[in-house]
Amino acid sequence: MKRSFTLFSHPDIEQLKLQLLHWSKLYSTTVVLDSNDYASLETDYDFILATDAYTVVQSQNQDDLDSLQTHLHSNPDWLFGFLSYDLKNQLENLQSQNLDHLDFPELFFFQPKRLWVIKENRVEAHYLSPYQPNDDWEQIMSTPDRYANSTEKEVFMQHRISKADYLTKTYALQQHIARGDIYEVNFCMELYADDANIEPHTLFQELNEKAKPPFAAFVQIDNKYLLSSSPERFLKRVGDRLISQPIKGTAKRHIDIVQDALEASQLQKSEKERAENTMIVDLVRNDMSRIATKGSVQVEELCKVYPFAHVHQMISTVVAELQTETRVTDAIAACFPMGSMTGAPKLRAMQLIEKYEETKRGLYSGAVGYIDPNRDFDFNVVIRSLLYRKDAEYLSLQVGSALTANSNPEKEYEECLLKAKG
Repeated sequence: MKRSFTLFSHPDIEQLKLQLLHWSKLYSTTVVLDSNDYASLETDYDFILATDAYTVVQSQNQDDLDSLQTHLHSNPDWLFGFLSYDLKNQLENLQSQNLDHLDFPELFFFQPKRLWVIKENRVEAHYLSPYQPNDDWEQIMSTPDRYANSTEKEVFMQHRISKADYLTKTYALQQHIARGDIYEVNFCMELYADDANIEPHTLFQELNEKAKPPFAAFVQIDNKYLLSSSPERFLKRVGDRLISQPIKGTAKRHIDIVQDALEASQLQKSEKERAENTMIVDLVRNDMSRIATKGSVQVEELCKVYPFAHVHQMISTVVAELQTETRVTDAIAACFPMGSMTGAPKLRAMQLIEKYEETKRGLYSGAVGYIDPNRDFDFNVVIRSLLYRKDAEYLSLQVGSALTANSNPEKEYEECLLKAKG
């Protein structure tokens, strides 16, 4: 089917974004991506809303990337969706037996009937024929951009593991590091509520307004929701150029300008944080080299500190030139899951993650994004995110940090809580 193009204008783009978000409640399948005007991280669009699925590629728990590639070959159009962390089980000899109260598919992409794209003040509607955006525009304009409270009652998050258990597990993982099994691992824990009555669209609006991250994402598949305030890019492709921007290194923000600048400077100079970041950069370089032309993998930016609403983050940028005829799924398979959420060596780190963590990661540590008709794509890393099952009123928040030989488990626990606080 052909996709039409219609141009609209609106005097208040921020208001329009919210109207589009709440208008999408009419449909059961939606992806919203918002860069929050964070222009320094090579974002192509300020805001995208894709909704109302025409075709779907969904996990069958085997050969999912092949199914995605087959769909791309036969249907050159926009696709929006996600890759669950547990897609790793199809890429390596791994399995996941931990608790899973959310039940997200391992892979899900859909071709939207209705697609809205905003870049600067340019508002574009890309609709599959015979669907027309003009009637929707009138409805969008009459949609409120503010709603009542996002929760019916106060939500209390419980810890899946106690602080004592967390410390015991981190010490055990450091013994694996001491034995040489691994030299870094991302260890995560879950906070959850099993009686959370929330309004996901409004809560995402509130979170996004507070954090303003460059890779915010909202996903709805029927009764399953993702509300993501992610600051991290997993992988982006523009033509033959591949880009990854791993994050390792976190410091808190301060209201006092001098103290805030000092915190950022200390993070920039921290040997421990730079070592953690550099380890993951090396892992990303190795992943990319599997699909890159010889000698093209380069580190464009190493350990640069960026400010966000709640924390400072240390980010590196790794780029490569893809080999001729590298398919979308070849690039994904070579680099997934992202090294910043696993550790190194990647395979052994993932095995230990399954052993010591108590909750199946699912969509957490996965990636959300789009693939465009030119086969370019952009995916975030699903961190700083709430996952919600409306039918079960189950709300999940997972947080983690990188463990190395020099890590202080007490401080790593505090870092996890700092990330959850936002």
